[in-house]
Amino acid sequence: MKYFGGCDVGSTYTKAVILDENGKICADTTIKSKINSEASAKIAMEEVLSKVGLKSSEDLEYLIGTGYGRNKVPFADENISEISCHAMGVHVTNPNVKAIIDIGGQDIKGISIDSDGTVKNFAMNDKCAAGTGRFYEAMARSFEMSLPEFSKLSLSAKNVIPITAQCTVFAESEVITLVGEGKPMNEIAAGIQMAVAKRCFVMSKKAGATDSITLTGGCAKNDGLKAAIEHVLKLKVVDLDVDPQLMGALGAAEYARQKGMAKK
Repeated sequence: MKYFGGCDVGSTYTKAVILDENGKICADTTIKSKINSEASAKIAMEEVLSKVGLKSSEDLEYLIGTGYGRNKVPFADENISEISCHAMGVHVTNPNVKAIIDIGGQDIKGISIDSDGTVKNFAMNDKCAAGTGRFYEAMARSFEMSLPEFSKLSLSAKNVIPITAQCTVFAESEVITLVGEGKPMNEIAAGIQMAVAKRCFVMSKKAGATDSITLTGGCAKNDGLKAAIEHVLKLKVVDLDVDPQLMGALGAAEYARQKGMAKK
């Protein structure tokens, strides 16, 4: 059996996937990214390689690096942008999905997928951290909660307390003030989710979304955000059968499979 790898070195998490020659996921892992991107890639790849009984990345037919630190995957045969890899990852998971909002550690992307899994169009907001993974980490800290706890908090809110600040720093200060005033925490959380959903509006239009969209990246696991996006954007959020945080690594591995099989 031949194996192919994808390594997605993100700013917050590093993910790795190994596929067999039929495109089946044989192993995957997600680790917290280290300060050094190369170290992150090595640790993640060692984990997935051991799961399939391989000793080193040299035992793979082809390996592609992607993500924030894609140029720091020293054992990769080549690297491909995370935009292309997320599109391909979603395509092989659910070819009916044609639009993505990818919320990473420090940016938000809207991606339109063509019929072959390539990118038709995209837009990216990387000028401000508001609405990204780091933003949600800051919000969870303000509530003295874990991210999973915070992601569900807004679902019980009957009202929404708007968050007016557009900047992560000012939004965190605003939230701390509201919490200190004794405002209902679930209603504050609902305001946060609505504010992020509104930031995703332009991205969804750029992605060409008409009736449905899917979310990728770690924030795709945020149930409150999914509900807010459906409410604000009037779009159905399609859940993927594979961990949405793995989409970049999966797409990279699929590109590796296609390129590796073509070498025959």
